[in-house]
Parts: sequence; C-alpha cells; structure tokens
Amino acid sequence: MANTFYNEILTDHNIHPTHKYKLEDATFSLEGVNPSCGDDVVLYIKVNDENTIEEASFFGDGCAISQASADMMCDLIIGKSKEEALRLSDIFLRMIKDTITPEEKEELEEAGILEDIHHMPARVKCAVLGWHTMDQIFKDADEGKIDKYDGKFEQ
Repeated sequence: MANTFYNEILTDHNIHPTHKYKLEDATFSLEGVNPSCGDDVVLYIKVNDENTIEEASFFGDGCAISQASADMMCDLIIGKSKEEALRLSDIFLRMIKDTITPEEKEELEEAGILEDIHHMPARVKCAVLGWHTMDQIFKDADEGKIDKYDGKFEQ
C-alpha cells in the first residue's frame, strides 16, 4: 500500500508538475547538474521585499525522481523565508541519510515520501539535486553573488 502511494505521488509530480516552467522575473536562477545520470535542472526563485519566497519553479531534464523532488521542493518553499527554506532543506537532506524525527518528516509534507531513497544509493543524487541547487543559490547570495542562469534551456 505504501509503495503504491509513493508511486502515485512520484508519478503525479513527474507527469503533472505544478512548478515546471521558466520564471522570467526570478531573483535567482541556477543550474544544477548531476553528471552521473544526466539530470539537469535550472531552479528559479523569486524573493519579495520581505525576504519571503514568493515563487519558485524549475525547468530542465531528468529522471522522474529528480523532477518530482524539485516540484515537491518548490511546493514546500513558496511562502517561506530563506531561513525556513534552508531549514527544510537540511531536514530533507538528513532524511535521505535516515536521521530525522517523525515530526520533522511531517514538515516535509509530500517530499517525505522520498524517505526510503537512501536504500537506492544511485538515486540519492537525483532526489537531492533541486535541494542542493537551492542551498547553493542562498549560499552564493550570502556571499554577495546573485546567480542568474545564462539560458541553456532558452529557445
């Protein structure tokens, strides 16, 4: 039953992603690449004057896990502050290593279905690609760099 639920959510986010589009007026945009399998996504984040993530999206190519994970992450971080988004990323990344509490897993909402991905080491990089890209965007911003994607997927 749990496996069916996992497959349904993963498939839905992969086939019907809510947040898969190019966000033209993003504050930040950065490409994340997983060279071991070819996943390649651009994450777009728009932050408002109150430092709240107003909109988040992604675009690119990749396996079902990378695409679904990025879509779930965007769902989760919209409306959050940078600090809250980074805290959720920390929880997600610790979950992948199997080190979170049930309460923390609840905070991840649908992204919590990826909890058992650590049993598939080859797929871990797929699941964390969007999350690592977000972390890098905010790390760069803290260092005064404003990431702007240069347009590989633009046509």
